[in-house]
Amino acid sequence: MNLIVLSIPIFFTLIGLEVAWDQLKGRGLYRLGDSLANIGCGIMDQSTGLFSKVLVVAAYTAMFHLTAAWRPWELQATPAVWVATFVLSDLAYYWAHRLSHGVNILWIGHVVHHQSEDYNLAVALRQSVLQKVLLMWVYWPLALAGFPPEIFLTCMAVNLLYQFWIHTELIDTLGPLEWVMNTPSHHRVHHGRNPEYIDRNHAGVFIVWDRMFGTFQKELVKPTYGITRPTDTFNPVHAQWKPVVDLWNDLKRIPNWRDRLRFLFAAPGWYPDSMGGRQAPPAISGLEEKYDPRPSNAVAALLIARWLLLLIVALLVLEAKDSLTPLQLASVLVWVFAALAAVGELWNNGWSKKRLALAWLVDVTFVPAAAAVGGKSPWIYALWICLALASAWTTWWALSASKRR
Repeated sequence: MNLIVLSIPIFFTLIGLEVAWDQLKGRGLYRLGDSLANIGCGIMDQSTGLFSKVLVVAAYTAMFHLTAAWRPWELQATPAVWVATFVLSDLAYYWAHRLSHGVNILWIGHVVHHQSEDYNLAVALRQSVLQKVLLMWVYWPLALAGFPPEIFLTCMAVNLLYQFWIHTELIDTLGPLEWVMNTPSHHRVHHGRNPEYIDRNHAGVFIVWDRMFGTFQKELVKPTYGITRPTDTFNPVHAQWKPVVDLWNDLKRIPNWRDRLRFLFAAPGWYPDSMGGRQAPPAISGLEEKYDPRPSNAVAALLIARWLLLLIVALLVLEAKDSLTPLQLASVLVWVFAALAAVGELWNNGWSKKRLALAWLVDVTFVPAAAAVGGKSPWIYALWICLALASAWTTWWALSASKRR
């Protein structure tokens, strides 16, 4: 039972309520392009998780069973063990999270979550496809100590579910709860790129870890969200890949192998003296502008429709994953990623022959992708073909109309 997947309808309902409240109050917490990119990153995380979770779960389970003969105790599923697992897994999460901010090679598996320049519930869904694999080893001491895999995995799922609601600006401070629990105020600090906020408040559920280990920071001024090296794209595929490219380009610029190795395990911002030394995060001037391309209304409506189609296929994949072969699953996920990239690039840049060709390629391959997960009857095939043709024609029409303006 995947608690995260089961919670998807609740996530979208709460996001919808926050959007409605935002529209009513005119706070400007949501930008459509950014929100689609956030959820797109979440789609990629959950989709690739169908493969990476096999490795992550298998590794933890192997550690648990390989060391079972060495342990003079066996932990049963008692209330005390459940509580201990939850608390200790949250402590492990704190250190995994802190390490992901303090080591370049691990930062590429977490930075995606911080790329958004907004702060709302949709940002909670913006996750990296690399994070689980890069940081799975931090939790292995729990396996060595004998905490059963099924209890650990359930506690970690609850931990992540808890963190969804703290991604909001609609809740101020929560009184005495702020001393013990991670709250929206504490986590807003964590997402700020203000120099005084960077690498603070790494907690998952209990903020006491930050207080104990010296990484706590109270919210003093409204944070400026995002990262010091802006992503400048609403293409979730590009957003996932860009940190890896940036790391590789930085490595190529470093003149010797010793400094390259040190760079991989240094904190973000560290460079050798030959390249100017450590770069401090830039101060916040108050004049920062968010990346915010705005397509015409016709193109925006078209892209929303295309995005909804790919969302339907992605949800069908999560539903039908057990009935698909690995090759079928991988093929459909390639289509989902291509569809996400097409929507993102068209939102970023609008008309071009290459972007239109990518969109049409997605439309052509929509029929076999949808049929693989959504039924193969003649009537279903006819429906998929009609949707693909409608998508291809309206894409050409909307982009052409936008180009002529």
